[in-house]
Parts: sequence; C-alpha cells; structure tokens
Amino acid sequence: MKLFELRPKPGSKKKPKRIGCGYAASGKYAGRGMSGQNSRTGDGTRPGFEGGQTPLTRRLPKLGGIPNAPYRKYTVVNLKVLEEKFNPNDVVDPEVLLQKKIIKKINFGVKILGDGELSKPLIVKAHSFSASAQEKIERVGGKVEVIK
Repeated sequence: MKLFELRPKPGSKKKPKRIGCGYAASGKYAGRGMSGQNSRTGDGTRPGFEGGQTPLTRRLPKLGGIPNAPYRKYTVVNLKVLEEKFNPNDVVDPEVLLQKKIIKKINFGVKILGDGELSKPLIVKAHSFSASAQEKIERVGGKVEVIK
C-alpha cells in the first residue's frame, strides 16, 4: 500500500456543518426546520411544559404540613425512660436529655408523657407535660417546671 492510498476508516469522519451554504445552514431556518413551535424565535417552551397536558408538577399532590403552632410536634420522653436513666433528685432538662442521647433533637420542645412508673423524686424541666406525667412526678416528691 502506498502513502497516497491511505484513507480514514469508513464512518470515522463526519462532514462539518456547512455554515453559510443555503437556508438550513445559517440563514432563514438555521437548522431549525421550516415550521413549528421550535422554529420560531423565543425558542419553544418553558421547562416543564408538556404541550398543554397538565404538567407533572400540577398532577402530583401538594406535600408539607401545616406550620401553625397547635400542630407543631414535640419530642416526647416517657417516665419509664427517666426512671432508668436518672438518679434521685437529678435535674432533667432538654440539654441533659440531649447529652445522655435520650433524644436526638429538641424540635419544637420536649414533652414528658406518663407511660411507666416513677419511684424517685426528680426535678423535671420541659416545655410540656401530660396530666398523668405531672401527677406521677409530684406524687413521688419531684418537681415539674414548664419551660417557655
């Protein structure tokens, strides 16, 4: 084979776009075709447009909760956990609960619930208490303090 007979492998070379050679290259139509929405200036539709069909973002339900105060969620702790983890006359507040890894985060406050029994007096500070929890803490000589 001689040097002048060398050719690139068939299909490995693509002809470049011929700019300036007729309408379709760079003139009136410029590679967009002759008609239709995407041939017009302003270039088609906005992102998410589905040709008049109700778009996906409108077909899906709205997500998210109600941010009003009555619906805010407390981080809850039961009395049986306090019975296990604390000694008599200890002060129990949200920071101590975080340090002892009883709760992961405070959210909108800590609420003490009355599940379980308490046999030792504790000083419990929280944002809210159930009626049964408050009664059980005070029955064994503990104190309840509501944090604002």
